[in-house]
Amino acid sequence: MNVKTTISSSARRALVAKMIKGGLVESQTQLVKLLSREGVRVTQATASRDLEDLGAVRVRDDAGLLHYQLPNEINTKSGGTPDLILSVIASGNLAVVRTPPGGAQLLASAIDRNALNGYLKSAIGTIAGDDTVLVVSKSSNGGAELAKMIDAFASSKSGSSTSRAINKTTQKMKKRK
Repeated sequence: MNVKTTISSSARRALVAKMIKGGLVESQTQLVKLLSREGVRVTQATASRDLEDLGAVRVRDDAGLLHYQLPNEINTKSGGTPDLILSVIASGNLAVVRTPPGGAQLLASAIDRNALNGYLKSAIGTIAGDDTVLVVSKSSNGGAELAKMIDAFASSKSGSSTSRAINKTTQKMKKRK
């Protein structure tokens, strides 16, 4: 075991990112063990927060096994997260997004992450089922604007990462105002 005296949270997250990129992380428990082998002792809660801060999500590989990936590494066979959006309908302060079966969790995670990062400021949260994501707007009648932003994101095939596409969409909408 490699013993490290202290490590900053940013250095720890960089180590976690390196492990994820290497395809080593299949679960939070495994991440705790991998970090321990490097001399970095963390709890499962800390590992969970690090994964959340990095935006890591669990995805299935071609063999059907689950493992963590970083947002910029996620690439579905159909071309990325925008292809997960089949339709968007607004009602009051809500936007209802339909996805292919199994796509709602990935899309909701991407929307939540971009809301936290400030790219999708009008969204305050999501609820995901199997093929439907409910996105809640901050304003009582903001569902229509939120739906437009999400719909514009679905039309944007140029960005390979969710945050870049939503960021571009947000900038376009700000210019229109």
